[in-house]
Amino acid sequence: MRWGLIGASTIAREWVAPAIVANDGELVGVYSSYPARGRAYAEQVGIERAVETLSELFDLGLDAVYISTTNELHREQLEEAVARGLHVFCEKPLATSLADADCMIRAAQRADVVMATNHHLRHAGSHRRMRDEVAAGTLGKLITARVFHAVYLPEHLQGWRLNNPGAGAGVVLDITVHNADTLAFLLGEYPTHVMAQTQNAGMGQGVEDGCMGIWRFASGVQAYTHEAFTMPHAHTGLELHGSLASLYADNVMTQQPVGTVSRHVLGERSVLTCESNNLYERGVAAFVAAIRGGPAVECDGIAGYRSMAVAVATLESARTGCEVAVDYGPYRPD
Repeated sequence: MRWGLIGASTIAREWVAPAIVANDGELVGVYSSYPARGRAYAEQVGIERAVETLSELFDLGLDAVYISTTNELHREQLEEAVARGLHVFCEKPLATSLADADCMIRAAQRADVVMATNHHLRHAGSHRRMRDEVAAGTLGKLITARVFHAVYLPEHLQGWRLNNPGAGAGVVLDITVHNADTLAFLLGEYPTHVMAQTQNAGMGQGVEDGCMGIWRFASGVQAYTHEAFTMPHAHTGLELHGSLASLYADNVMTQQPVGTVSRHVLGERSVLTCESNNLYERGVAAFVAAIRGGPAVECDGIAGYRSMAVAVATLESARTGCEVAVDYGPYRPD
């Protein structure tokens, strides 16, 4: 497959471009709104050409594009790509508004192309093992989930994520969406209601840099989530607690295929075997397989919309101080 990159981003350079190559993809071109950056990026990453317009990129005979620009640009760029018949692998959040995300999904559907949202965590071996445990009933009746996703945002990534609300800055649109997708993947359901408080611990400039939330699910499960950009010494983690057992996953809310998962039953702890795989390679592989007529992607545009709906409700709850019902619009989960 011939790929074009829309955005000369860090995540593309470090993770997605290598994942494309690992799946026998050809990196044909990169578009950046800063031509000098695009040329330097193409040379560094090993991309054939750097172009200055999307039209030039699309004229390179592509099969698919990966969009990793700032969030307010996603809709227009996706719509232009699908209008040219290109499949789209898009970063999260899909957009800065649910209305824009809806338009993106509908545009891809009209064009009959594959659209995927890059929620990488559902591709971790640790999370897939936890989902298997839930599906097998080893936890019994699920009662509570706890997600610890408070990290330190590296200096080279801070920029717009901390100071540009128009681009979707803040920890909620950046990290809460991941937690929503991960819990939906593990539990098989999305929250119906959220209650949240946000924090500014000094990094965010006019936006939140921390958030804690309580989520309610139709099954009766209650979840606690903590997201932050300000925690340089914290471990990430995920816990699932049921009537028969608990799962503790340490250091698993990360881009790396690391961490441990253990099952606890009445004080007895057993470490579970988890597949170790590159999260992004698995995500790109699923996207490519769908294009070639295989199973539909697990994390499509609708999944991206739903995780974003949880983030929007979280921000509304923090603003009003009230519990908020999550509005999934036309994509209400079953």
